[in-house]
Amino acid sequence: MARNRRLPHQCPSLAAAYFYRRRSINSSSPARLLFMTRRLFVAATLIGLLAGAADYLYAIGVKHIPVSTSSLILATQLAFTAGFAFLLVRQKFTPYSVNAVVLLTMGAAMLALHTSSDMPKDVTKGEYLVGFFMTLASAAMFAAMLPLLELTYKGANVEISYALVMEIQSVLSLSATLLCTVGMAIDNDFEAMQREAKDYELGRGMYYFVLVCSAFVWQCFYLGAAGVIHYSSSLLSGIIIAAALPVTEILAVILYHEKFQVEKGVSLALSLWGFVSYFYGEAKQIRKSREDRKNIDHIP
Repeated sequence: MARNRRLPHQCPSLAAAYFYRRRSINSSSPARLLFMTRRLFVAATLIGLLAGAADYLYAIGVKHIPVSTSSLILATQLAFTAGFAFLLVRQKFTPYSVNAVVLLTMGAAMLALHTSSDMPKDVTKGEYLVGFFMTLASAAMFAAMLPLLELTYKGANVEISYALVMEIQSVLSLSATLLCTVGMAIDNDFEAMQREAKDYELGRGMYYFVLVCSAFVWQCFYLGAAGVIHYSSSLLSGIIIAAALPVTEILAVILYHEKFQVEKGVSLALSLWGFVSYFYGEAKQIRKSREDRKNIDHIP
């Protein structure tokens, strides 16, 4: 849930952007405090609630499955992103992008095979399946956020500036945090956090330091994703997010000593194949566009 608890980190950025505007404009006309319209506020709030629900499902799901398995399941969010992007923002697909989505989906589907060999010792098969499908649902909900954010930008009818992006992210974060806070209060998770902090091997202070650092990193992540969506597309943002999969897999095996069965190896290979397919198609499309422009320029 730390991925949504990042609102305090955004306050200095919002304040800095405001004071910069004050210095940049004529002193006779006051700087605009907020750029967000009512429509953008409602959209950001709804997307934030969706993010909070996705985070809550993810937090429950990963309790019953290994980190490496959950990260590979989250690879399916690219397929969901592609579907939502097609429905919401009319994303255009090439054979290479379709191939990438299919390969990534097949790679994630491999995880559903032979689940008994991957279950932790203290987790039943029923709990494993619950965790599996909750994490899958979280991936779908998070994937829907990206095209919805792109749709929000396109329908904003105002200039998308750095300050406006920060305001949208702040509202999104606040609504998501409120939803997660209510869920944690109902499940008495705050008491569980105190127990976790007490039992944390590195100490209570380090426990909360890790939470703060996680929140800050997630802030950078969301701002980067929003920037890619604004300047390119939600599909490319999903591709870049999924590109972190191999790194997560390697770190989970090295740091947590988790098992890496044949199914995970095949899944990882399919995922990497999908990444290469997408970026090869994009590079080929860019090269073709440049050649077409050169041919047009040489026409007398």
